[in-house]
Amino acid sequence: MAFRTLDDADLKGRRALVRVDFNVPMADGQVTDDTRLRAALPTIEKIRKAGGKVVLLAHFDRPKGKRVPSMSLAPVVGPLAKLVGAPVAFADDCVGPDAAKVVDAMKDGDVVLLENLRFHAGEEANDPAFVAALAQNGDLYVNDAFSAAHRAHASTEGLAHALPAYAGESMRRELDALEAALGSPQRPVLGVVGGSKVSTKLELIHNLILKLDRLAIGGGMANTFLYAQGHDVAASYCEKDLADTARETMAFAAKNNCELLLPVDIVVAEKIEPGAAARVRDLGQLDEHERILDAGPKTVARLVAAMDASKTLIWNGPLGVFETPPFDAGTTAAARHAAALAKAGRLIAVAGGGDTVAALHHAGAAQDFTFVSTAGGAFLEWMEGKTLPGVAALDL
Repeated sequence: MAFRTLDDADLKGRRALVRVDFNVPMADGQVTDDTRLRAALPTIEKIRKAGGKVVLLAHFDRPKGKRVPSMSLAPVVGPLAKLVGAPVAFADDCVGPDAAKVVDAMKDGDVVLLENLRFHAGEEANDPAFVAALAQNGDLYVNDAFSAAHRAHASTEGLAHALPAYAGESMRRELDALEAALGSPQRPVLGVVGGSKVSTKLELIHNLILKLDRLAIGGGMANTFLYAQGHDVAASYCEKDLADTARETMAFAAKNNCELLLPVDIVVAEKIEPGAAARVRDLGQLDEHERILDAGPKTVARLVAAMDASKTLIWNGPLGVFETPPFDAGTTAAARHAAALAKAGRLIAVAGGGDTVAALHHAGAAQDFTFVSTAGGAFLEWMEGKTLPGVAALDL
């Protein structure tokens, strides 16, 4: 798709309504992780340096259209100002007189944060009247919140039709990475999909089969495929009622020339606990109380070889119960190998999804991946082939 970026915008003296993702972790009214604040800095700085006025729009938590004091964005102001290196003004509302007063007082280069969009029911309803009220405080609109782009809300979709619309720097980087991973990738393309349930990732798997050369399936969902092949999974988590669906998926992959890489050996234990006695087993060779908790060394070696033979990798979901060592070994080894290939310029490695990001950080591999998306639901819906309203609205 083609979209305008800030390079195309005349920003001098103009009020830029910037949709950001400031839905940050908080404890006792304090921001505990400023990753999402940092993600907005390139866009904020670009607008400030060009002499524009930065009016930040964001939501926090789920107040469901009502003013909930504990869900105010006010605690974000201090940490954000420290990161920006300049004062950040705050308005007690995102529309109406309170917002207008603060915005009208801005000078070129100033930064303002407006109060939680979701204090108004019109935000999630994409109410045209609320869109118009938001638009009164801006001359142009910038979407820098890919993580909210799967929602057709007033601040993610409606404003893009009410004002000249541009992609922010974080949004641009995300869209460029996704295009490189699945839109027009360098081939061969390898996918890794893990996690516990096949049922939650069927759409994802089917869409990837149509786009990939190889797809490795790991985590608990691999157990369902192994069971569908006739292997005993003993006490392992398994959606046995989806065995027919798994067989249909395998046939669908074969029909579309996508090689499915399923486990060829497994790591098992009777309990999920740190330092549990883990054993490597061949497929189907489990005792009745044993559970499959990680990919085996042969499986990981085959996946690593597939990475070596690929030009592009897209990854969602861990290969095992990575949160509990020693069942993190498979995910960690594969992640570190992918990171090394990406760092050496031999592989475009793109990953996303909550558990995936946590697993890559756990492995110490995230910083060397080509791109790691923290968008969660939006990343998954994009991988499923769905149209994201907030992105479609930016299309020229």
